[in-house]
Amino acid sequence: MAVAVNAPGLDPQPAPPVGPARAVSARHFVRLKLRVLRNNFRGQGWRIALYVLGVLFGLWFAGTGFLLLAAPGLADEPRYATMVGAFGGGLLVLGWLLLPLVFFGVDETLDPARFALLPLSRRTLVRGLFAAALVSVPVLTVLVATAGLVLSAALLGGWAAAVVAAVGVVAGLLLCVAASRAVTSAFATMLRSRRVRDLAAVLLAVLAALLGPVQLALTAALRQADWDRFAGAARVVGWTPFGAPWTVGFDAAEGRLWAVPVKLLVTALAVGALLAWWSRSLESAMVGAASAGRAKERRGPAGGAVAQLFPGAVGWLRRDRFGALVARECRYWWRDARRRANLITIAVVGIFVPVMVNFGGSTFATEDGPRFTADASSPVLVSLSMVFVGVLASVTLANQFGLDGSAYAANVVAGVPGRLELRARMAAFSVYVVPLLALAAVVLAVLLRRPDWLGVMAGGLLASYGAGLAINAYVSVLAPYSLPETSNPFAMNTGAGVAKSFLTLLSMVASAVAAVPIVVAAALLGDAWLWLAAPVGVAYGLGAALLGAYMAGDVLDRRAPDLLTAVTPRR
Repeated sequence: MAVAVNAPGLDPQPAPPVGPARAVSARHFVRLKLRVLRNNFRGQGWRIALYVLGVLFGLWFAGTGFLLLAAPGLADEPRYATMVGAFGGGLLVLGWLLLPLVFFGVDETLDPARFALLPLSRRTLVRGLFAAALVSVPVLTVLVATAGLVLSAALLGGWAAAVVAAVGVVAGLLLCVAASRAVTSAFATMLRSRRVRDLAAVLLAVLAALLGPVQLALTAALRQADWDRFAGAARVVGWTPFGAPWTVGFDAAEGRLWAVPVKLLVTALAVGALLAWWSRSLESAMVGAASAGRAKERRGPAGGAVAQLFPGAVGWLRRDRFGALVARECRYWWRDARRRANLITIAVVGIFVPVMVNFGGSTFATEDGPRFTADASSPVLVSLSMVFVGVLASVTLANQFGLDGSAYAANVVAGVPGRLELRARMAAFSVYVVPLLALAAVVLAVLLRRPDWLGVMAGGLLASYGAGLAINAYVSVLAPYSLPETSNPFAMNTGAGVAKSFLTLLSMVASAVAAVPIVVAAALLGDAWLWLAAPVGVAYGLGAALLGAYMAGDVLDRRAPDLLTAVTPRR
């Protein structure tokens, strides 16, 4: 019999019997998430404010989406109902698939790695984490917005169609969350394996590059105003997981009751497949590593242990403190999954934005369909698009110390000067980003068939990139925030997504203002700018970056302990 001793010298008392363990259900995960949220908000007034602000903005967008999706019913236009449901719902699903990968990330208040040592089955874990993921501001926003489909179905087909539409909206919401979780978890696993990081970058870049032709095709179709073609495409999309849950209400309103269970079955199968995919990658996320296969024996470069710390791309650096910091940051950007995800975003932006800006107004319709030609772009327009790309590339460093987390303590203890720290981080980041920007300029020059504008593109890119580095040096020092300690590079703490959005917007506006002189010079100098753009842009960008590191470095020296506290994740 088990006994318990209350105090020395007393007779032992029998221990109370241990009852059977209670089964873990999804509601336990939801309660755990709510409790973690409450603890994270405790004593964090700025985080509460950002969270409330994010809720307000989410509700504003939700109201706008509600009106757009309810428009067919409010206007009594059943002809457009299926098109709105199929295309609007399809865009929602695509947004949940792509946006977490390239910008917002996913809320990972409950890190799967925390459950690795608990005796929980994979099914219980997936079911619980999926239920917890439904408790979030984005889910509430989408639910309110897609309620417009329920109202539209009610106005067109009565209460029965509204009930069917409500079921479809809930199924579509489950599809969006499952797709987001499955894709981010799968890419997180892939990015931990360096063998497939290049493939991941190519796939994302191709997906982003396809958005341009799709937008051009839609623009041409709108100009033709062939609604029959749109209706046919909507019917096709309505039978895919992208549009099936959002169109069932309109099928019921039009009397096609046989289509309702079929489309709901399509949605259920898609959700089940996504959850199964997520469960397969979730185990790797819990372990925190991906199998990279059999390690190959490699010999490091000659020159001793110090030389082996310097990657080949920066092997020419001097073996001093600046060189060591640059080499360390270069290795971090090459090996850390979260940083590689940011580099993928830059590659996507470098392809997508210039194509959209410089080819967006050149679509015209013919009898054989839409054709796309390069717009009659000017050096001013090209410089403007390059400025935008350079600004977005530099935004990655807006929370550069948050990427280090508590590891930044080593630099604080070592007393690394702030100016040296920021210059080294800028240099290491530029080792990867500047070649990407140069490649984007060359590709755009080839697409525009204007090789003589290559200097304009390079000058605009480098000038705006350097100005962005200066601005983001200040932002990263004055407004850092912590990132969750997880193996998922796309994970964000609750409230950090809102902070990231506002800091990114602030950084982009300030960087764009700092790059205005380049656009003004392109407008005033005319043809002379073709020859002056490259040297002036390089000098302007380099000078701005060095000045920003010099001035922000002094602030970093004063705020280093506070910055370390801000970027250290709370346990």
